[in-house]
Amino acid sequence: MAQRISRAKRTLRGRRLDRPGDLAVVLHVLYLVYDAGHAGRVDLAAEAIRLARQLTLATDEPEARGLLALMLLHHARLPARTDDAGRLVPLDRQDRTRWDTAQVAEGVRVLQSALAAQTDERPPGRYQVQAAIAALHDDAASAAETDWPQVLAWYDDLVALSADPVRQDPAAVLGRAVAVGHVLGAAAGLRETDRLRGVLDDRHRWHAVRGYLHELAGDLPAAASAYAEAARRATNAAERDHLVLEASRARAGRARPVR
Repeated sequence: MAQRISRAKRTLRGRRLDRPGDLAVVLHVLYLVYDAGHAGRVDLAAEAIRLARQLTLATDEPEARGLLALMLLHHARLPARTDDAGRLVPLDRQDRTRWDTAQVAEGVRVLQSALAAQTDERPPGRYQVQAAIAALHDDAASAAETDWPQVLAWYDDLVALSADPVRQDPAAVLGRAVAVGHVLGAAAGLRETDRLRGVLDDRHRWHAVRGYLHELAGDLPAAASAYAEAARRATNAAERDHLVLEASRARAGRARPVR
């Protein structure tokens, strides 16, 4: 991956990104690099952030700032994403005192400057909307204080950006189902996932979201079954181990701990 980044940098050095779609491609590549780094290669994530900073100095495009904000707001949580044993810690259980508050503050500032540049004719793009969702989570002092109605409103905007969101942006559709569950009730969130049956039910995240919503509804046996199925389908070892533990906990009748 590092060699690919070096080659890409050499290719782009001195090139004017003034053709339609050029900037969108660069943003997408930076997002993919950050995503790969966020999953385990911290050096890649840091490099993606560095390059995104440089890009915001070279263009006034709000989406460039939106991407930088998104990276910063997610990266701020990195110290709390795993426990001492290296196991994944979901967002609602993370020790928020370990989050990098300076990165959160910078991310919010960058996002605000991007959103301020938008107009009715040019609404916020995908990275800005995702950053707004991340900012709402980062702004909450605890999981219980999350502004879920605002999160749902932004997810509505995110889903509306795709002509076929279920196939083009399944993560947004599933995230919206969780938000619906918190705002309108777990049963409403589960109905949202029911609508995705036959399209996304072959993915582990669909079953994991179902497990979360069943827990929200207080149905631990159903949650355990959904988590176990999610673990069976997961291809990432860390996620699979986490889901196995979630299934075991729910099967034992222990409620989901939150911070």
